[in-house]
Amino acid sequence: MPNRNPKSPLKKPPSWPNLWFKDKTTLKHVVFKMQLDNTNNNNNVSLSPNSKSKQQDFTKTCSTTDLFSLLSDEILLQILSKLPESLRNPNSLVCKRWLFLLGRLVRSVKLLDWNFLQSGRLISRFPNLTDVHLASACINDSEKSSGILLTHRLISIHLDSDFSSGRFVCEQNLLPSVSIDRGLRILAQGCPNLRNLVLISATAEGLSSVAEECPTLQELELHDCTDLSLRGISACRNLQILKLLGAVDGFYSSVISDIGLTILAHGCKRLVKLELSGCEGSYDGISAIGQCCQMLEELTFYDHRMDAGWIAALSFCGNLKTLRIIGCKKIDPSPGPVEHLGSCPTLETLHLQRCQLRDKQSVNALLLVCSAVKDIVIQDCWGVDNEMFSFARVCRRVKFLSLEGCSLLSTDGLESVILSWVELQRLKVVSCNNIKDGEVTPALSSLFSVLKELTWRPDTRSLLSSSLAGTGVGKKGGRFFKRNRKREPVILNVETCI
Repeated sequence: MPNRNPKSPLKKPPSWPNLWFKDKTTLKHVVFKMQLDNTNNNNNVSLSPNSKSKQQDFTKTCSTTDLFSLLSDEILLQILSKLPESLRNPNSLVCKRWLFLLGRLVRSVKLLDWNFLQSGRLISRFPNLTDVHLASACINDSEKSSGILLTHRLISIHLDSDFSSGRFVCEQNLLPSVSIDRGLRILAQGCPNLRNLVLISATAEGLSSVAEECPTLQELELHDCTDLSLRGISACRNLQILKLLGAVDGFYSSVISDIGLTILAHGCKRLVKLELSGCEGSYDGISAIGQCCQMLEELTFYDHRMDAGWIAALSFCGNLKTLRIIGCKKIDPSPGPVEHLGSCPTLETLHLQRCQLRDKQSVNALLLVCSAVKDIVIQDCWGVDNEMFSFARVCRRVKFLSLEGCSLLSTDGLESVILSWVELQRLKVVSCNNIKDGEVTPALSSLFSVLKELTWRPDTRSLLSSSLAGTGVGKKGGRFFKRNRKREPVILNVETCI
């Protein structure tokens, strides 16, 4: 028998313009009324026969007219700004007008082709840029025969099959200084509201043009930087965040010494964050920064090549709150007499990561300068044993301690220090294999019971819940903090791994 209910053919789903403009008569009337209001100020004026004929002609052509063309650029720009980030690129292909307007909404660009900047197309395409990353475009790796991409902490490049030079970034792969300066002048003139800039091998002339044309520049990152190039940023009066990369093994071999640090200190007095990577300096350079940059709150050293005695200069940083030392093979081989070290009274955080902490004199000097610190983070540092960690007793205001990867530190060495910290509130011990659960004393377990936050995972066999059974961990702290309602609630984060 024939099928009495044959399946209906599939219909094309309606698009959102068809649903929006379904009532075409009403829409045409609205559009016509919008144009009519521009010519007639009186809403009660009756339409003449001539105007009625114009209305009929307009309604006939309304279906083929771009309705968005009736909107001004300002109104259409506000509409397009409401689109999600993922839809802006597809919508830029609608027409040239939308391409231009959506380009005005772009604020951040990572450039890969320097010719796009030097030809002026970057400025015409994105006239309102505030964040520009030029580091990748400064390296010409188009001729690299290898398909391997090397990613450094701040840059990614393609490797060359010929590694005879011993460097991943050779001088012949960098753009000429003349081309970089020309591109910086074009960028500075086209983007006066620039706030963040990243580039490689810039000269003083190119940086001077940026400093003069971009008074709102607040964050700057310079790769392969030298002392002479730092003269160009002395006019950046509003610069707040600065990252300098001098000598980086396998990448750059530039030298930043006390000369460059002194030029920087006298030119950029509003610095809040400063990061020095592979820089060569000493007491003179750091003291100049501390005396001139009185707003400096965060100082970071990556693989520094500082001369002996630079730790004593930290006491000139009167408002320093955070000190980070990362990837350094030495701290200070000869910090000098203890009575000349001074201290940082406003310091809150000391962060040590992947550093060599084998020299007793330098570790003791660093902790003496940072004696007012409240948070100490030691992560994957070599040489942190009981004797080295005992120097931390001088830091009597510590409220948070984080130890990770300190395999030489034992339970006795940890206990002897943290029991002397009466203000300790949070403790984190992770991957410290020489600290054992079975060696936890009643005094240490009593301290655990009153902590606000505890993360205890010293090794892969740690079973804190079973080894501390009956000690009242998590119970005494709850009763203690309930008596004072103004204190924060207790957070017990015990991680156990079998």
